[in-house]
Amino acid sequence: MVLFLLTTIQDEMAGGEQTIAYTDFTVQVQKGNVAEVFSRGDTIEGRLKQAAPVPGKTDSTYTKFTTERPTFANDNLYGELQKSGATVRATPVVANRGVLLNLLISLSPFILIAAFYIWLFRRSRAGGGLGGGLGGGFGGLPGGSGRQKKPVDPSTVRVTFADVAGIDEVEAEIEEVVDYLKDPEKYRRLGARAPKGVLLAGAPGTGKTLLARATAGEAGVPFFSASASEFIEMIVGVGASRVRELFGEARKVAPAIIFIDEIDTIGRARGGARSVGGHDEGEQTLNQILTEMDGFSGTEGVVVLAATNRAEVLDPALLRPGRFDRTITVHAPDQPGREAILKVHARGKPLAADADLATLSRSTPGMTGADLANLLNEAALAAARQGESQITQRDLTDALEKIQLGTARNVVMPEEQRRRTAYHEGGHALLGMIQKGADPVRKVSIIPRGRALGVTLSTPETDRYGYDVEYLRGRIVGALGGMAAEQEVLGVVTTGAESDLETATRIARSMVGRWGMSEAIGPVSVFPSEGNGRTAGVSEELLNTVDAEVRKLIEQCYVEARRLLRENRSRLDSIADQLLKRETLDEADAYTAAGIPHGARPEITTRPVRRDSR
Repeated sequence: MVLFLLTTIQDEMAGGEQTIAYTDFTVQVQKGNVAEVFSRGDTIEGRLKQAAPVPGKTDSTYTKFTTERPTFANDNLYGELQKSGATVRATPVVANRGVLLNLLISLSPFILIAAFYIWLFRRSRAGGGLGGGLGGGFGGLPGGSGRQKKPVDPSTVRVTFADVAGIDEVEAEIEEVVDYLKDPEKYRRLGARAPKGVLLAGAPGTGKTLLARATAGEAGVPFFSASASEFIEMIVGVGASRVRELFGEARKVAPAIIFIDEIDTIGRARGGARSVGGHDEGEQTLNQILTEMDGFSGTEGVVVLAATNRAEVLDPALLRPGRFDRTITVHAPDQPGREAILKVHARGKPLAADADLATLSRSTPGMTGADLANLLNEAALAAARQGESQITQRDLTDALEKIQLGTARNVVMPEEQRRRTAYHEGGHALLGMIQKGADPVRKVSIIPRGRALGVTLSTPETDRYGYDVEYLRGRIVGALGGMAAEQEVLGVVTTGAESDLETATRIARSMVGRWGMSEAIGPVSVFPSEGNGRTAGVSEELLNTVDAEVRKLIEQCYVEARRLLRENRSRLDSIADQLLKRETLDEADAYTAAGIPHGARPEITTRPVRRDSR
């Protein structure tokens, strides 16, 4: 109603015609002041060339006018208008919309809303159709039309196996699947069949999705990509319908590859607390996947690739031969693999002559491909900020330092706090230098970074794949070095040891409760990978014994840390003095400050700790 009134008032205001007498009109015609007129019957509307005063009102003028021509008028009006150069129009000078059109304009919002809800209802009936990873949308309720899942266009995928580095054994497994799909007769002659499914399991950032993208770039067959979360909807049955549609589209163009990312979303073991009477939507979707991969329907020529970070929670029926025939664990790369990954990500980045990727790879143990890509990107950003034309070794080390230690904060600490922090970090560093088997100290700093007031970075010389009791006890001793140094030198314990205590407790609990490194507990795994010991059926008595053993182990390591620092007090003072002067010590400077030759370890007295045997 408001819109209707506004449009009507606008029409009235837009008109603005002045009603004048016919004699006044003829006067303006004789003066040649009429610009244009429009006649409808005896009604004449028009516009003047120059504004004229309103008859009887000297203070107001008009330009647009309307008048009525008397029926008895016997004048040559058309000839006079032609003589004065006026335009005689067949359309109104001011065209109002009219009441009907105004009413339609007023109702248009309601029409649009109704049309939107009709479209939304039809779309929900058709299953919606969600965007699917690399390949468009799909979906549909049973009986609905839905949008079909389209295969990835290989020309749009610019990743190939040449862009995959550091995981050669995994790449070889995937290449075998691609080769089978390209030339199946070579394998059929020997009675071999392609694996129906390949599961890529590994930590985030290890390159699982990159492998799938490379497969899309290498395979000469249609490639369908979807995320497992796309199958799940609130409406029961939608997920199973979408699975049927996806596999149906793949069969039409077989041989083909289907990639399902984060499959643990729908592939969790059935029968748990998350299922409701066996009719859970996730279970129905999983059952449909099991049927499609190895059921009565069969999927000849369709290979399923899947990726997950949590292979341990998947349903056993999904992992059996005939469905996912192969489970490939994608680990973090070793040192040569990290170097190869760095070279891949260094393409297109101008590196200076001093940039040494081999040295950088040795300083990044445990980093995944995603971490290394981020490292080079941070170095490129740092070089660009400083206006450099190339990425130098300094940029690489600064980027590594930023990732490993955190961003430096501009915090002005009191001298007492700086001295306490210097001894805290010096305790960590010194114990890392003198303990047998400990990781070498790479950098010590009392510059606040992230949430820490200081940091000590230690990394191994080579990649480690297993840890013994001596090394793990050394890790606990080193973690407690900061707290021990504060108490040994300053006689205080501060909140700065919070993170160190968490690290020490985590290692000790794993040693005692998971790795069988306690004589009192024995070779028993008390803490499961998920949940707690109580849910796994462990008795309260055994859990209490574990707690006691963890406390005893940490206390023994703390005593050992204080003893080592007490016996090497001069070295600790020297490191703290250098930190107060320079704030940051690299590897060589730290060992020089401690008076220890770089790469060597002094002879120290090691006192074996008695362990109770039961």
